[in-house]
Amino acid sequence: MSDVDREDGFARRLSRFARVSAGLTGVAARGAGRRLTGTKVVSAANAADLTAVLGNLRGPVMKVAQFVATVPGILPPEVAAPLLSLQANAPPMGAGFVRRRMSAELGPDWEKKFKSFEREAAAAASLGQVHRAIAKDGRRLACKLQYPDMGAAVENDVQQFKTLLMLQRGFDSTIDTSDIGKEIAARLNEELDYVREAAHMRLYTLMLADRDDIAVPEPLPALSTKRLLTMTWLDGQPIADYADAELKTRNGIATALFKAWWRPFAHYGVIHGDPHLGNYAARADNGINLLDYGCVRTFTPGFVEGVIGLFRALQKKDAALAAKSYRAWGFKKLTPELVAVLNLWAGFIFNPLLDDRVRLVDDGVPAAEYGMKQANDVHAKLKKLGGIKPPREFVFMDRAAVGLGGAMIRLGARLNFNKLFEEEIADFDVTVLAKRQKAAFARAGVPLPEGA
Repeated sequence: MSDVDREDGFARRLSRFARVSAGLTGVAARGAGRRLTGTKVVSAANAADLTAVLGNLRGPVMKVAQFVATVPGILPPEVAAPLLSLQANAPPMGAGFVRRRMSAELGPDWEKKFKSFEREAAAAASLGQVHRAIAKDGRRLACKLQYPDMGAAVENDVQQFKTLLMLQRGFDSTIDTSDIGKEIAARLNEELDYVREAAHMRLYTLMLADRDDIAVPEPLPALSTKRLLTMTWLDGQPIADYADAELKTRNGIATALFKAWWRPFAHYGVIHGDPHLGNYAARADNGINLLDYGCVRTFTPGFVEGVIGLFRALQKKDAALAAKSYRAWGFKKLTPELVAVLNLWAGFIFNPLLDDRVRLVDDGVPAAEYGMKQANDVHAKLKKLGGIKPPREFVFMDRAAVGLGGAMIRLGARLNFNKLFEEEIADFDVTVLAKRQKAAFARAGVPLPEGA
């Protein structure tokens, strides 16, 4: 890399840092001003400010808002609503960006490689935007173009995130978040690699081959690069549009969502780490399309065994089995008292799966209270015990489980989640999973998780 390139890269990173800092500081300052005048700091107006800042910045910092907004009860509805719009309605970049990106990725004659290509974006999100196209053979396509300088954006946003975590540890060391920053940084950097995402698509096609109610796009390698991902177009409607549909329809969509998340994990050690509703679309037959494969986390067979073992431990109220399972997750320095506290949070996460009856995920608990009491109680007890350091593997497992629960709550699904989960883990054998995982990952071109 030349000195000029280094200077340009540094300039981009410095600009990114300044815009993120200035934008978020401005929102915080306006919120403080509202507090001084007697109005709410967390308000619809403040959320509108934050939405504008994040939407203009794009990048991973916006993904934090996406996740927070998908979990019911964390934010008031009037605050969450503007942030939710970022899931699929982020401001797209214009024709100049499209022309430059496509030329850089496929060459100056890129348009000749398609029968047609729509210059206006069909959808836009945090790291890239999607354009409709038609292949030479007539197939309808979706072309995802990565925004410019996303590598610098990730580097800067992750650094600021790590700084915030470091400050957090300074005033509250109950939960050691040092590995959380490392895990999020690793996953965000993977999301920038569209070649890897195409491999994830192939893997999901293999893992869900027997599910007619779940569709996966087909990537087209000849029209894809590390920053351009071309895939077949799948017709569907936003799942959020079905929140008021009849119960049978909502249950069908929710069942497909459940299977799309738990089947890959229980059978192959794979999870979709970003299960907000914008990453799926509902079909006319109540099936779903899986649309985004950037945030995929893979686990060793032993970790999967630990998750299923914890489920059984909670069923049987077996503290020794629970401790063994937490060690498989990567928790260290466990005491009986610490296991008991961890079981409080695990019990909350697993509760719908443990309850053998048709029910709502939140089971009638007001959305504003759902999970808050448990989280506060666990935090207080952990503080008394001297705190804990969650392993890296815990981060996206917990995030995805909570996000999936949030999606089920948004749909208002009434299902026997215990029955659905038992179907996925029936006859579980860690040796069989290891062989299945190795074969599927090799066929898809996905690297095995470290330690598998």
